[in-house]
Amino acid sequence: MLVPDLPPVLSEFRLSALSRWDNEGGAVEAAAHEAQKGLQDMTNAELVLLRVRVIALENLLIAVLAEGSDRQRQAARDMAYAISPRAGSTQHTLTIRAAQHMTDILHRAVHVRDAQP
Repeated sequence: MLVPDLPPVLSEFRLSALSRWDNEGGAVEAAAHEAQKGLQDMTNAELVLLRVRVIALENLLIAVLAEGSDRQRQAARDMAYAISPRAGSTQHTLTIRAAQHMTDILHRAVHVRDAQP
């Protein structure tokens, strides 16, 4: 079930916020480069722990979305659509994969919701 359109002010606010998603005007890239100075590479143990935490967070999000409202799931779909590359813009592989992964999480949440007795 689709949720009715957002009020114009909220919709414009969301679009304005999302338009900065890719690079925050270059600030994110500059900050990431600055943050990497002096950092050591992550150990395998740290990478494994990070992977475990991401899996845990994804599963928590699936549970929350499964119990959430149609409006919340639609907002997540809108977010996935909003970060997908727009016509005429550069197709960044990570952005495409992130949007696809968000959509996959939503599908899993709906599956969990529908499978509950």
